[in-house]
Amino acid sequence: MSKAAELAKIGEVATNSQIGGRRNIVYNGAMQVAQRATSATGLGANATTNTYPTVDRWNTFHGGTTAGRFTMTQTADGPSGFANCMKLDCTTADASIAAGEEFLISQKLEGQDLQAICKGTSDAKQLVVSWYAKGTPKTYGIEMYDNDNTRHFTNTWTVTSSWQRFTQVIPADTTGAFDDDNALSLYILFWLHAGSNFTSGSSPSSWASITAANRAVGIGSFFSSTDNELFITGVQLEVGSVATPFEHLSFGETLALAQRYYTVVAHGAASQDGTSHPISMGAMYNSSTLYSNLELPCDMRTTPTLEIVSATNYYNFYRNGGGDGVDDFALTKWGTRVIEFYNNSDISGTAGHAGFIRTANSAAKFALTAEL
Repeated sequence: MSKAAELAKIGEVATNSQIGGRRNIVYNGAMQVAQRATSATGLGANATTNTYPTVDRWNTFHGGTTAGRFTMTQTADGPSGFANCMKLDCTTADASIAAGEEFLISQKLEGQDLQAICKGTSDAKQLVVSWYAKGTPKTYGIEMYDNDNTRHFTNTWTVTSSWQRFTQVIPADTTGAFDDDNALSLYILFWLHAGSNFTSGSSPSSWASITAANRAVGIGSFFSSTDNELFITGVQLEVGSVATPFEHLSFGETLALAQRYYTVVAHGAASQDGTSHPISMGAMYNSSTLYSNLELPCDMRTTPTLEIVSATNYYNFYRNGGGDGVDDFALTKWGTRVIEFYNNSDISGTAGHAGFIRTANSAAKFALTAEL
């Protein structure tokens, strides 16, 4: 489609409610927020990994026995209008691809955020996913995976060394509604490496029941060489048949949306002195047990679990003119907005003494996760 035709089409969709309000269903599509880290190395070392290494809401899945390894970074090298992108760099090649190998990056979406699509009804709507990418020239896959009904749609895309915008229209699907809840309903999957278990079939031209062999047909391998790189940003999923201009949100809005799934309460390295980050107030319940309550910045998707980096004296409890080193903490009571945590193994004090809790090491980290 020519630029003039594309602009004319965008003018048409402006009259049918595609432009207006919050259009992009994807979170952190511009790769602005990276609460965990801006760089992670040696990824893919386990036989099966399903993690969020750097930029928020972007998951990596590395399955099978592949020898491929990679580095993932939030990088200031986006196309015009984008400050950041996600960069993948192959650090160990995989010269022999076993049948069950797979490497994907994805975003997982809640069913309650997808109800406007009307999937599984006679009013089902088309979708369009768009993204910007560049890298070592290679063909990769794009898959929409309906987790509630085990259905999918797939296609391929070919990256070049220059930034370009890719668009993929997703046909309407009158089979299988998304659940209206906070659980996983839809994956957006970028296939970057796959064995014959996933490539030996034929790509469906419309939504179809999942057949493993059809999921990544026609793709190359990101792990074919340590020279391979891939840069992605500007990912947008919206109702309609034409990709509208990317919907930019402020950093604050994007961070608040990401904190529903993951929030860093304290990180020693992020503190004023690079060590001592405040966490909360606390009190001695008895001579050997410290309790603390903490209100989170937003309601999380579900009751969270604690992610804590722990080691000897990584935390301190200051009270009564002194301090006690604490190795770690555990949750004792929790909800989506407030948590209670404690330590009863490293502390010794006087019942009733109150004080404040800090990190005491640059590597100390106290975070909560409610990821899909």
